[in-house]
Amino acid sequence: MPNWGDVQNEINQEILNHQAMAQQALDSVRKKYLGQLHQRTTRNIIAYYSGWLSKPQVVGTEINDEDKNGFMMAVHKLDRSKGLDLILHTPGGDIASTQSIVDYLQKMFDRNIRAIVPQIAMSAGTVMACSCREILMGKQSNLGPIDPQVRGVPAQGVIREFKQAVKEIKSDPAKAAVWQPIIGKYHPTFLGQCSNAIEWSNGFVREQLSKVMFAGEPDADTKASKIAKKLADYRSHKAHSRHIHADECKGMGLKVILIEGDQPLQDLVLTVHHCYMHALMNSAAFKIIENHEGARLIKQQIMAMAPGGAIPLQPRQRMEDSGGPGPTPNSTP
Repeated sequence: MPNWGDVQNEINQEILNHQAMAQQALDSVRKKYLGQLHQRTTRNIIAYYSGWLSKPQVVGTEINDEDKNGFMMAVHKLDRSKGLDLILHTPGGDIASTQSIVDYLQKMFDRNIRAIVPQIAMSAGTVMACSCREILMGKQSNLGPIDPQVRGVPAQGVIREFKQAVKEIKSDPAKAAVWQPIIGKYHPTFLGQCSNAIEWSNGFVREQLSKVMFAGEPDADTKASKIAKKLADYRSHKAHSRHIHADECKGMGLKVILIEGDQPLQDLVLTVHHCYMHALMNSAAFKIIENHEGARLIKQQIMAMAPGGAIPLQPRQRMEDSGGPGPTPNSTP
């Protein structure tokens, strides 16, 4: 199967042979390999790709409520009895949006969903993966900690820091002068927000693991609690950006399937991944939600020229159904 360079060559050849625009060539080659992956698995495929790695300055690369429209379009007309393989590449995002999207997809596919993580699904992306029956990963794949961030800071870190401050001030009141500049930055209800975020994130992952990944197993709750605690352990992970590799995920007890055990599947998964990374690097796209039949939502950053150089404008969406450009369904039957 094609590697990174082979995919680039195929895209270039598509442009030359068919006099296609770059975007058309990117879409065509990607659809081809998504179709081959579907033929291999016989399951529905929806890819959810964020361009935060190549476009870190763009707002909207995270999981958010607007993504629901893309998932609704991708689900439309699919034979849901075949289940769903959800390909994830995301830095994470809003837990409320994540929970809503997970709930929607589970209702559409009766919880018959597998996650495929070719490279990275961090934070809320890990939450989505843990809401599936199985997670397909390779040696290069990573999940991330699920400890929530509140206003850009780790909620568990804030709680730990505050408890440390209380402990030290009780022991030595003079230390209040040291802690005051730090604690004084907390706005009212901030500690409560942090506690609620921790309880919400951990509780949702625990529930999903118990009811989906370990459904029907007698020790489902015990397994789920153990794994959720490990994924959320800020003290052991040290940073929210820590990458958790496949073997460690498997060691935690997650149902991880290593794609190296099925060489044709591995080749297709990685080729599809290369196709999306080329699309995100070589076009204005910063988020793509797409199914194997070609229905897609592509969010694009539009630039305008100004005296000081190019400036970003409001992002736009390009939606296409399975037959090419067309109307966007606003509901799922």
